[in-house]
Parts: sequence; C-alpha cells; structure tokens
Amino acid sequence: MSPFAPLDRLIVAAPDPDRVGWLRDWTYAHRGLHGAGVPENSLAGFALAVERGMGIECDIQRSRDGCAMLVHDWELERLTGVHGPLAEHSAEELAQIAFLDSEHKLARLDDLLPIVSGQVPILIEIKSKRGYDVQRSCRAVAEALEGYVGKYAVMSFDPRVCIWFAEHAPDTVRGLVMREDEVGMTQKAWQRHIALWAARPEFIAYHVAALPNPMVAAMRERGLPVLTWTVNSPESRAHGGRHADALVVEGDGLA
Repeated sequence: MSPFAPLDRLIVAAPDPDRVGWLRDWTYAHRGLHGAGVPENSLAGFALAVERGMGIECDIQRSRDGCAMLVHDWELERLTGVHGPLAEHSAEELAQIAFLDSEHKLARLDDLLPIVSGQVPILIEIKSKRGYDVQRSCRAVAEALEGYVGKYAVMSFDPRVCIWFAEHAPDTVRGLVMREDEVGMTQKAWQRHIALWAARPEFIAYHVAALPNPMVAAMRERGLPVLTWTVNSPESRAHGGRHADALVVEGDGLA
C-alpha cells in the first residue's frame, strides 16, 4: 500500500453517486469529432458529436476581455496560422479568426451551449499554467453556464479549478486531470497526491498511457468515476476500458 493512501482516504471524500454517476454512462469525443476538414474544438466537430450521441470534451482558454474560448493552445499559430498568444485578442477578434485550411472559426463556450442544449454531457477542461490567473477563467466558465440546463462538469490539471468551483459554484461537478510524464505538473507520485489533496475532486481524468495506477484504482474503488484520455487506437481503447469507467476518444479510438 502507498504511504499516501491513508491520507487520500482521509482528505478526498466519496462523491455523491447521484451527482457523478452519469459520467460513467458516456463515451466522450476529445475536442469534438474532428478530422477530415473538421477542426478540433470547432462548433462543427461538437455538432457531429451530438449527432452521434457522444459526450463532448472541450478546452477553454480565456480571451483578453475575459471570455471562455473553445481553444486548446496558448498560442494561435498551430491551429490558425496567426502568430502570438490567444490572450492578446478579444473574443470578438478571435471570432473572426478561422482555423487553418477551414472556413470554421474560433468560438466561445457561449456558442456551444445552444448546439448541445442538454442532449449530451459536456466535459469542460480549463487550461492553466504556473503563474496564471485561472480563477478568472473559472469565473468566465461559470458565467457562461449560468442558466444552462444539461449535464456538464469542469476539470483541469490545476487543482485551483476544483477549489474555485467548490467555493463559488458548488453545484458544478468538478474533476482533476493528471498525467505522469514531463508534460504535466504531476510527474512524481508525491506531486499527484498533493494535487489530489488540494483539489478534492469528484472524478479523475487520467492519461491512458499511465494506467493502471494504484492511487487512481483506490479512488475509483472509493466511488470517484475515472475517465481516461486520449484513447486513439483499438489498443488504447481496450487498455482504457480495463482500468477506467469512461473513455475520451478520437480518431482510431472511436468504436
């Protein structure tokens, strides 16, 4: 048994099954159903996911004027060819920028909600990094979701997201995203446990390549739904299915 396990059980409460049970019932389209001319995190890709009856996973960056934008990267170049940080642009300016080789344009979380309209659940990953005022992004997401009727949850690598929503929007289901390589903030076991204790999440989204993991297995046994990403092959689909409750998929990971 991990020396951290007793503290995990002491600090992280078992979630209310009525709040989180739905997370296990869906397969989620990673950044929408993108590919073949349909960009990631585009309204077109999300609409395709709804048509297919899949849950949606989307990313949130914050515009200069504080709007929740459906974009993964901090820099615009990979997705649009535009140089510079997304955060230097207003939401109105960003809405005029098209994805590379596409007529589809960047969009806000506000634009996605009427497309989904409660038909499928939405996983909203709020991007963060060291020194970033992620609380402003949390506020932007909460404001966009105000009055929305449908299943949704927020999640992040940053424990501050769970903390903010627990305090300011406690009805929102909240999760912690983790991975074990140098890309994330939780490469070492002690970092993962500290993040878990700080966030006190209601579910975990764990990198499929890092499963199985004893901490994750223990939290799953405690009642926290475990999602895994990014499932992009038949092999990772089978592997994720053995160790998690729900899959976040793209490409060849689709059933």
